[in-house]
Amino acid sequence: MRKIDIHAHIMPERWEPLRERFGYGGFIVLEHYREGAARMMRDDGVFFREVGRNAWDPEAIIADMDRHGVDVMVLCTVPVLFYYWAKPEHTLEWARFLNDHLASVVARYPRRFLALGTVPLQDTALAIEEMERCRTQLGMPGLEIGSNVNGANLDDERLFPFYEAAEALGVALLVHPWNMVGAERMKRYWGEWLVGMPAETALAIHSCICGGVFDRFPRLRMLFAHAGGAFPFTLGRISHGWRARPDLCNVNHTRDPRSYAGHFWVDSITHDERALAYLLDVVGRDRVVMGSDYPFPLGDLEHGRFIEHMELPPETKERILWKNAVEFLQLDAGDYGGGSIAASESSDRTRGDSRTTA
Repeated sequence: MRKIDIHAHIMPERWEPLRERFGYGGFIVLEHYREGAARMMRDDGVFFREVGRNAWDPEAIIADMDRHGVDVMVLCTVPVLFYYWAKPEHTLEWARFLNDHLASVVARYPRRFLALGTVPLQDTALAIEEMERCRTQLGMPGLEIGSNVNGANLDDERLFPFYEAAEALGVALLVHPWNMVGAERMKRYWGEWLVGMPAETALAIHSCICGGVFDRFPRLRMLFAHAGGAFPFTLGRISHGWRARPDLCNVNHTRDPRSYAGHFWVDSITHDERALAYLLDVVGRDRVVMGSDYPFPLGDLEHGRFIEHMELPPETKERILWKNAVEFLQLDAGDYGGGSIAASESSDRTRGDSRTTA
């Protein structure tokens, strides 16, 4: 059965120290301390993460893909490299560098990779400018964006022109958690990643629903990483709150939050068969896409093997493993690995309640 991995990361192997280029710090540097191994360090010397060759080398990535039967991988940058906090013109320059790198990888291996670009989301005009370049010049079907912009949730009205442009261009948006809510209380036990990420993603979806984003931009295609975080498992509570305290929850005159469950996509990274079965029941089999968060340890580094072994109808597995990715990115199903951004026959069916049981 075909496999498209909707959620994977790559970075350039080397780049110029940005502290020297821009005149201030806070950026990531990549220290290659031995062959095939590097440390991601903040430029003040604080360690962030260790990575291997498969974080930057497409050949190493393809070897892993072949090992796990992945036909196509959708690559995007690492969220710590968003740099929404930097001066917008500097983030734009950095985003162009990352996007050109992503496009070069796809150009070298057009049957194995697709790419989602990054933009300086702290400046709406510059973000739209780079989104248009990603779409029209680099041939990217979508972008990866953060779950908040320097603490502003995704219902911030400053983002509405960006959503309008994305909708008009047909750009899909992968929303990735970063700058997690409550991070200052989660420094121990890896809490920021284990508890903070699911909470952050749930807040992003909650903000889009109650903030009226999905109503105002009904053709906007959004996928929330890491299985939608905690949202699927708090939807009942959110819906109850919407009914019990409309004065607090329904200030934008939205529908019952349950009715939006088939409106957006999520990836399949649950690490649990029962959780995935529940996710399918909540958002529908047409809205779950196989993702891995490759190459990082919190990801599904067997690329959906647990899905293949689950007792699901073959059509459901097929939808999760590749068909839903084709529809989310509006690819040509016959050339989904070639970088084509031609709309598939069913690409217009991107809204409404598509929930079905597995």
